[in-house]
Amino acid sequence: MADWGIRPASTADVEAVAELRAVVLRADLERLGRYDPGRVRQRLRDGFVPAHTRVIEVGGAFAGCVSLRPAEGAHWLEHFYLAPRMQGGGIGTAVLRGLLERCDREGTPVRLNVLRGSPARRLYERHGFTVEAEDPVDVFMVRMPR
Repeated sequence: MADWGIRPASTADVEAVAELRAVVLRADLERLGRYDPGRVRQRLRDGFVPAHTRVIEVGGAFAGCVSLRPAEGAHWLEHFYLAPRMQGGGIGTAVLRGLLERCDREGTPVRLNVLRGSPARRLYERHGFTVEAEDPVDVFMVRMPR
């Protein structure tokens, strides 16, 4: 696994995160007939909350992000993106494991939605997420605390 770390996000990170989102989601959104290059970036900008977001760095450089947003009775795992060149090396699993351990200590369920057909769904299922609902675009999942 590469030399990596996590730091709090700042407002200065929004464009790097928006660009990464567009790259990471493109294939799935195109497959679903939903890719719009402006909209995919703007939706991130509109929902970006640095206080709930962490930036993943590899070798000191931006490589991804994740957000854990508190909500009524749960946390929402959002904006979990890792640069394609960093995927498959265990970083995403380690980041997710750390977040879930925190939520387990707090006794808080974690919710998320993943695009239909996304390979990311397998990662979430391996970590105990189960499907709550589906629509033509999204799969909504939950993981209860252990």
